[in-house]
Formats: sequence, structure tokens, C-alpha cells
Amino acid sequence: MPEPGWIDEIFDGVRYGLEGHVISEQQSSFQRVSIIESKRYGKGLLLDGCWMTAEHQERHYHESLVHPALCGAEAIERVLVIGGGDGGTARECLRHSGVKELHMVEIDGLVVELSQQHLPSLGGGCWTDPRFQLTVGDGIAFAANAADASYNVVIVDGSDPAGPAEGLFNRAFFENCRRILKPGGVFATQSESPEAFRKVHIDTVKLLREVFGYADPMYGWVPMYPSGWWSWTFAAVDGPRYRQAKPERVASIAAGCEIWSARWQRGAFDAIPANIERALNS
Repeated sequence: MPEPGWIDEIFDGVRYGLEGHVISEQQSSFQRVSIIESKRYGKGLLLDGCWMTAEHQERHYHESLVHPALCGAEAIERVLVIGGGDGGTARECLRHSGVKELHMVEIDGLVVELSQQHLPSLGGGCWTDPRFQLTVGDGIAFAANAADASYNVVIVDGSDPAGPAEGLFNRAFFENCRRILKPGGVFATQSESPEAFRKVHIDTVKLLREVFGYADPMYGWVPMYPSGWWSWTFAAVDGPRYRQAKPERVASIAAGCEIWSARWQRGAFDAIPANIERALNS
């Protein structure tokens, strides 16, 4: 076994590191995909040197992204996940028995392959679930070509707005996501750290409000990410339905959650710092 060292993401003058060693590192057509074994958080995934997920951190992120959307949408029969090649978002979606079809579109097949090989707990049984359909391809083009009102929930589980994920943070893409939502649907996306990516965060929430009419950020923590402080933003056309979790859906999944609960969700939406709230309302 290699001698443990430090694996760091360096962002804006700050290092975010884990002690461990690299298991696999390969270059795909899109990015450098690294799998590491850490002492604290287990095996983890980096893309182009940026932390994506780890075995003992992933629930902070995946539960927060998925459950406000799936507990708030009017119906959840058809779900689209754009990105999410590690499988964690699909796994959490498929815990809802009301989901009948889940389409996941991941641009980089190597991410899926290495996640299945080295991080099987993230996807769990999603890869063999009969409701699950994987497309290795461009999620932006997929959304542009999808039929109007074809999904109850659209979830964007992308990396930072650079490289292959850059197009996931613009008006044309968000407008297509609105177009393909069924009435009563909910859109969800990770929306970066309000500290490390302040401008991107504010611009994303404002743009989603312009496109959908209703959008609100929810705040939590993913300690391995830049600043550790993270956000997810939810949007809808017919009101902020993502704020009100349907009790029957809560009851069906709450016992299996480590982070998310209806009570936690209420607090996370309310935990907006004063300066961010002022910026969003300006």
C-alpha cells in the first residue's frame, strides 16, 4: 500500500485536504478522474483535482439535494438527474417508492465506471434497479431535446461551473429545465458555497428566480468542500412547494436519513445569512 500523504484541493488561496493515498487516476475525454482512500472519510472521488464526494461525507450532499425536491413536488413518477455519475443522487431518489422512472444523464462514462468499481456504496442498488435508466451523454443537449412537461422533478448534480459542467449554470439550460417540468414539478441544483463561490451562488439563485418565478437556497455543510459551507437551490413555477415536505413521503424515508429531516429542512431554508439575503433582494 502506498505511504499515506495529503491529497489537496487548492482553491482561492486555501487548501482543503485529506490524509490518504490515490487508488486510481485516469484521464477521460473531459477531465482527470481520481479515486482516493482517506483515513477519515473513506474512499473519495475528485474531478480535475476538486473534491466531489467520499463514502463518509456523501449523505451531507445527496440527501440535501434530493429530498426537498421529491418531498415537495406534486408527483414524482418521472425524475431526471443530470450529472450524478457516482450514483448517490439516484440512490436517494429511488428510495421514494413513488418514483416509477429515473433517467440519469452523465457526460463522463469513466466517472460511472470508477464509482461502480471503487465506491459501490454510493450508488447502492441504483445501477440494477428496473426503474433506473443511464444515458452517457450531454445532459444539456438531453434537456434541450426532451419533450415539454415530461418530468416531475429535474435534479442537477454537477460539479463546479467550469469544464464539462460550465453549461449547467446559464439561462438557456435553466429555461429548458423549466420547459420539461410537468405542472407541480420541482427543479433542484447544487448552488455552490455562499462563502467560497459567493458571486456564482448569488447569480445562480437570482437567475433561477427570473426563470422559474420561485427559487430559494437551502444551506448546509459538506466539510470536505471549499469552506465546508454549501448550498442547494430549489425552484418551481407555481409557488415554493419545495419548502413544504409531504408528510407521507417524509414518513417513508426519514428513518433511513442521516442528515435530512423535515425539521432540518425548515431550518436549512431559514439559515440564510443577512448579507446573502440582502444581495438576493437587491
